[in-house]
Amino acid sequence: MKGLMLLLLLLAAVPARAETIVAGLSQNLVSITADFTGSEILIYGAVKRDAPAPEGAPLEVVVTVQGPSGPVTVRKKERRFGIWMNTEFATISRAPVFYAIASSAPLSEALSETENLRHEVTIPRAIRAVGIAAKVTDSPRFLDALLRLRREEGRYSLNEDTVSLVEQTLFRADIELPANLVDGDYRVRFFITRNGQIVDTREQIIYVQKAGLERLIFNLAHEQPLLYGLLSLVMAVMAGWGASAAFTLLRR
Repeated sequence: MKGLMLLLLLLAAVPARAETIVAGLSQNLVSITADFTGSEILIYGAVKRDAPAPEGAPLEVVVTVQGPSGPVTVRKKERRFGIWMNTEFATISRAPVFYAIASSAPLSEALSETENLRHEVTIPRAIRAVGIAAKVTDSPRFLDALLRLRREEGRYSLNEDTVSLVEQTLFRADIELPANLVDGDYRVRFFITRNGQIVDTREQIIYVQKAGLERLIFNLAHEQPLLYGLLSLVMAVMAGWGASAAFTLLRR
């Protein structure tokens, strides 16, 4: 009984969190079809308070959208004997196929390095490159190359000062999903910060999946590879025969 009373007293002494996130998405399901050219996700929310907003440092909002992660092999090409050859490579243990960040202020102001390290918010922190330095002589160049290539493909993006924040309460961000999207679960994280410290965080999921003919072909290739291979062979033979027949008719 005394132990229960002590626990209740301790819980009563813990202050309630003053600011919490209430957030939503314009859609949580994205279908990849033959004519898919990309999509845009509207992320919106509000900051719920049990007391007036603290004075001093302003509230900031950081939103991240992270796609599935997996190992990535980055290859270095050099020109030798007049041709380009792969001379060196490095395997990065984990890298997301897509990562977008939007913030209401420059990230260096909205988030401290300690919080960034703890929650792996920035793109370099989301990439795990354990053991890469022991295998190659110039590991930072491989990491930089991966970042550069995926930025050019529209897979990695940092959009500072793009989250609109009204009256330190309502916020909104627009995240563009590229046409080369990979299916899987995309994790959306919301952070509100003050003085670079995270006050509250929430998480939601966007489900990205193939639909229509693309989904049928994908499932066939993975669930019945033998049948998929035979159908591919038949289609190739028919395409070749059709091209030969058309060429014969043209010659006449």
